[in-house]
Amino acid sequence: MLYGILQIIVILVVLSLLAVPLGRYLVWIFEGERHLLPERMIYRLLGIRPDDEMGWKRYSLSLLSVCAASMLLGYLVLRLQALLPLDTGHLPPQDPDQAFNTSSSFVTTTNWQSYAGEVSLSYLEQMLFVTFMQVFAPATGLAAAAAVIRGLSRSGLAELGNFWVDLTRIILRLQLPLSFLLALVLVWQGVPQTLSPSVVAHTLQGGIQEIARGPVASLDAIKHLGNNGGGYFNANSAHPYEDPTPLTGALQILAMLLITASVIHAFGRMLSRERQGVVFFAVFLVLLVGSVALIYSSEQAGNPLLSKVGADQTPTSTQSGGNMEGKEVRFGISQSSLFTAVTTGTQTGSVDNMHDSLTPLGGLGALINMQLNAVFGGEGVGFVSLLTYAILAVFIVGLMVGRSPEFLGKKIDAREITLVVVSLLIYPASILGFTALAMVWPGSLNGLGNPGAHGFSEVLYAFTSGTENNGSAFAGLSADTPFYNTTIGLAMLAGRYLPLVPLLAVAGSLAGKGTLPETKGTFSTATPLFGATLIGVILIIGGLTFFPSWALGPLAEEFQMLAGKTF
Repeated sequence: MLYGILQIIVILVVLSLLAVPLGRYLVWIFEGERHLLPERMIYRLLGIRPDDEMGWKRYSLSLLSVCAASMLLGYLVLRLQALLPLDTGHLPPQDPDQAFNTSSSFVTTTNWQSYAGEVSLSYLEQMLFVTFMQVFAPATGLAAAAAVIRGLSRSGLAELGNFWVDLTRIILRLQLPLSFLLALVLVWQGVPQTLSPSVVAHTLQGGIQEIARGPVASLDAIKHLGNNGGGYFNANSAHPYEDPTPLTGALQILAMLLITASVIHAFGRMLSRERQGVVFFAVFLVLLVGSVALIYSSEQAGNPLLSKVGADQTPTSTQSGGNMEGKEVRFGISQSSLFTAVTTGTQTGSVDNMHDSLTPLGGLGALINMQLNAVFGGEGVGFVSLLTYAILAVFIVGLMVGRSPEFLGKKIDAREITLVVVSLLIYPASILGFTALAMVWPGSLNGLGNPGAHGFSEVLYAFTSGTENNGSAFAGLSADTPFYNTTIGLAMLAGRYLPLVPLLAVAGSLAGKGTLPETKGTFSTATPLFGATLIGVILIIGGLTFFPSWALGPLAEEFQMLAGKTF
């Protein structure tokens, strides 16, 4: 247990140290005036004028249009798989509803997979669509974050930068170099990277086993760095080809957190408010540590019902080794708990254990991470989500003291608050609305793997994961049906783009305002007091919004387990 806690501490300390230099590198990407030769070639090829700045409407339209085109391309590739090259397994195309779900999934960085990738997609699709989208899609979210940060840093200028320049720079200067380096390390550690067909092995019993392989390392690198998730193999990072050693497991956890954490430091430097960046980073870290503590303690305590059937040889009422169901022995409870907290807190969705086998409170911790959408969050969009809570916290404090709210030297008016509230309401509307629909839709509950409270949690988790663009699943739910493929696909699109546009509008509005001088009555947001206030606002709003669904799912299951009820 001590070793497991030490492992968690070391990874978080290394993250804190690496985020500072990478944050400075992001500032160079976002604010550098010099364009590199490959970037200038792309601008000329596509007819882009790099010095042409955009307001929030043009920026949003550019982002949405390129994502829509990418989604359409992905849909066509998935539907025409049988006609394309590099299909060594002669695989059939995906059905229309599944192709819609998959294309929605990868264009939003959700990477929800209702299919087994190693036996469903050709090498061409794994590279041309899946791996490409894992580079492209997170870059759009990081570009939006850059635009929002510029909006907060500028005064009297409503432009937010050039989307095409941001997208090009993020891909060429950040995504590709980091992915290449991480992929090399993964190959060194034993992760496959090949275009050769599957290996056929002859078993001791005289049977034949086909072992899938392919360009795994390149996909594994960007899926974690870009907070994409999913996996080349259906078992994700529990598969020994994706996560073969302790070093690869630690690197994957760091990769999920690194860019998102670095954005905070870039924000502080771009606004010349580094203390503000430290406060926001501390808020993220406190929420993550709280999540890890909840999941780890619940999994270590285990299931008291198993002691009644002889699974525990100790006189205590819990499992002596903790809840190891659904976990790899080589990872143990500590790394599995940390991986669970990080993957659900960063919108990644990659898993190294079966979330459906988590204890009720362990599963609740994963749900809370996604539903709050402020535990580091996805690349770029997680920080933008935190800013919405920060603006709301400033507004609430202003109401309490009877003063007009100000944030980072800008006055917050009714328009900004309205847009922030609209953005925050989209997540619960999608999650709870689609979950309620699934409860009454004919035949939708036939795919549940468990009855009662846990079955409800499986459906709630699916739509939470889709809306929050996470992509992990309880996996007890058979979601490859027209109903779930369609509704979860719509939830992914709603969760990605509907909250983003109002926040870009807020950034454009604040950019056009002048900066107010600080006075004795100004409430400083770069203090531990504001950090604690922000954490309170996040937890209270999340609790009030989602507590009824927790009560019907994981909390009800926990009380039933403690009462000795089995299913």
